[in-house]
Amino acid sequence: MEVRDIYITEYDLRRLKELLQVGISYAGRDRRSLESLEGELDRAHIVEPAAVPHDVVTMNSRIRLTDRDTNEANVFTLVFPSEANLDERKISVLAPIGIAVLGYRVSDTVEWQMPGGVRTLRIDEVLYQPEAAGAYHL
Repeated sequence: MEVRDIYITEYDLRRLKELLQVGISYAGRDRRSLESLEGELDRAHIVEPAAVPHDVVTMNSRIRLTDRDTNEANVFTLVFPSEANLDERKISVLAPIGIAVLGYRVSDTVEWQMPGGVRTLRIDEVLYQPEAAGAYHL
């Protein structure tokens, strides 16, 4: 699978780096997730919140994905770990799927490692992006 450019806002980067600093100090089982997130941040294009393209998945974005194998669509919001709630369809940025979609754009395909193997997901739509709505500090 080809590696695509990803975009992170300066504000999200600052908050995610704080999460990494605290998390790495205390991480046990989440260490791999933290290291994966750190790798994604290291390769990201950092942009001003007002300059992020409106089809990019940023923190607190609500997106629709389709599983390429089953054609099943799901909608969820990408959030910080403290806000994660599966009943409300809020997925942590430290979950494998959260790391997989952060910074990617509509029509990009991402891979998500599951216990049973790799799932391939397509980002179909960004239903809500804080930056596109002018909410630069969500």
